[in-house]
Amino acid sequence: MSRSDWLVGGDRRSAAAERIYAAATELVASDGIDALDIDTLASRVHCSRATIYRCAGGKRQIQDAVIQRSAARIAGQVRNAVDGLTGSERIVAAITVALREIRSDPLRQSMFSAIRGAEERAWLTESPIVARLAADLNGLTDDDTEAGQWILRVVLALVYWPVGDAELERNMVDRFISPAFAT
Repeated sequence: MSRSDWLVGGDRRSAAAERIYAAATELVASDGIDALDIDTLASRVHCSRATIYRCAGGKRQIQDAVIQRSAARIAGQVRNAVDGLTGSERIVAAITVALREIRSDPLRQSMFSAIRGAEERAWLTESPIVARLAADLNGLTDDDTEAGQWILRVVLALVYWPVGDAELERNMVDRFISPAFAT
């Protein structure tokens, strides 16, 4: 396939961005988020560096998009699981489903494992977007971003330092986190 015909029809810019993000996700999963390289990405999607920058942005924007897209997929699963639940029951379900989703997909697991540097952790733990998402998924009020940040840190701690037994982990979440959100 030549570089000029790698995209045909439709909204070319959106299609290009989707293809670039998909390839970037694969690269991040295999090599880590810091190893994402624009030349390698361009080679993978059979386009020029200029096309990458024009359609998807620079390295930081692509890294952010990869993380946000993965987080959105996890959030969708959590949102479905907690629909109709409230209070501490919703919190416990949201945390355990998020952990299950991260751990069940090798791609997501490797992406989270790749987030080792302070800059990547800071993006996750300091982002108001991520805190609002955590608050939303857990049924918290929009102005309680501190609780959202705390829940995010609990999930990340359990991702990086797993209990090893799903039932024990759920019991721990229920015993120690649930009371913080009892109504």
